[in-house]
Amino acid sequence: MDINLLLDTDSYKASHWLQYPRDLTAMGAYLESRGGENPETLFFGLQMLLQQSFTTPITQTDVEDAEEFWRSHGLPFNRQGWERVVQVHSGRLPLRIRAVPEGSRVPTGQVLMTVESTDPQLPWLVTWVETQLLRVWYPITVATRSWQLRTVLEAALERSADDPAGELLFRLHDFGSRGVSSPQSAAIGGLSHLIAFRGTDTGAALVAGRRYYDCPMAGFSIPAAEHSTVLAWGQEHEAQAYRNILDRFARPGAVLAVVSDSYDLWNAVDHLWGEQLRQQVIDSGATVVIRPDSGDPLRIVPELLRRLEARFGSRVNGKGYRVLEHVRVIQGDAITTETLPLVLEAVLAAGFSAENVAYGMGGGLLQQLNRDTQRFAYKVSWVERSGRIQPVHKSPITDPGKTSKAGVLDLIRSDGTYRTVVREAPGIHLDSCLQTVYENGELLNRTTLDQVRERAEQG
Repeated sequence: MDINLLLDTDSYKASHWLQYPRDLTAMGAYLESRGGENPETLFFGLQMLLQQSFTTPITQTDVEDAEEFWRSHGLPFNRQGWERVVQVHSGRLPLRIRAVPEGSRVPTGQVLMTVESTDPQLPWLVTWVETQLLRVWYPITVATRSWQLRTVLEAALERSADDPAGELLFRLHDFGSRGVSSPQSAAIGGLSHLIAFRGTDTGAALVAGRRYYDCPMAGFSIPAAEHSTVLAWGQEHEAQAYRNILDRFARPGAVLAVVSDSYDLWNAVDHLWGEQLRQQVIDSGATVVIRPDSGDPLRIVPELLRRLEARFGSRVNGKGYRVLEHVRVIQGDAITTETLPLVLEAVLAAGFSAENVAYGMGGGLLQQLNRDTQRFAYKVSWVERSGRIQPVHKSPITDPGKTSKAGVLDLIRSDGTYRTVVREAPGIHLDSCLQTVYENGELLNRTTLDQVRERAEQG
């Protein structure tokens, strides 16, 4: 849904231009994660947000529509200010936005982005755009969660796989498209996941990768069954349904996934896959991934591995863990940040390498989080009045945890550690980690998804 930028803000901001001091000529704000689920955040998504909402010039029609809208809503409207944007700035916002390069992994409590006004008559724009800019919490939080899960999977693979790096990128698959609130959320969150991994079933994320980060194909998938493609054959022909999938897709080197709990998972594994179809699986040269989709994964996954091993065999790798022959498992049900480490530990405790199992996440990856997951905040830290810069901050005695930062803020890196510092005045400093990504309507310092991934790898 395309929304006029003049309408896409919180209602109370429509009256704020009348509340600031009359001698206010400039203002600066910053974005930070104040803490939360993870001790660091992976910065991502600002370029996508800016390109979507901040690069289309505002028109006189937009101004007129906004005036009618806000007055009907019961609020004043700064027509003169917005007409200045149109007439003096050709519809482009007189703002400067600086941010850490996307893909940077920054500890919480540090400045990630700063925003400052560049027209002394329009300083209030800094807070007007808070609503839009703060939405960057979503891609950052998804990217951060996905990277956190990557570290968990990487540790398990380091313990139990001969080629941990070769196995890692397809260990966690995005199943979240149907579980989010909109195609926009699917695109933004799904692409955020693809910094850490390469497996996805969220097509909208791939479109976003092409459109906003110059990536022709950001992720990959395989032929896979859903319950309907098994149920359509009827229970008495369950084996025939599986055989048809093998006939269609099982080729040397191919990988295909088949959900197998439509009726009786254990019968399917022991007798259908393990007896009737066993030789076809072996002869095909493909890897068949069995997917359970119900029950307690802590119990189901290890038991499934044991039963598949009994039918298809295994080998012991260089780290002493067993690796299934011809088959693998993908667990896509009930996987969350809490359950994944437990399932991995259960797999290792049963003597199997972590490379035997891939995982899928839907709502737990893209939907079951919010702005408070990483406690994101966008706050004003300085104002300029009558030519003098004054630091400002909030310090509520009722919640010291919400105390904000004061001054013209910047981010530097010293001895490998990020640190927020206070400058005397706005400006570009050689030791700054922040880049100017947007200035007076122009998107600067574009990055590609490959560059984002490289930065994330480097930490």
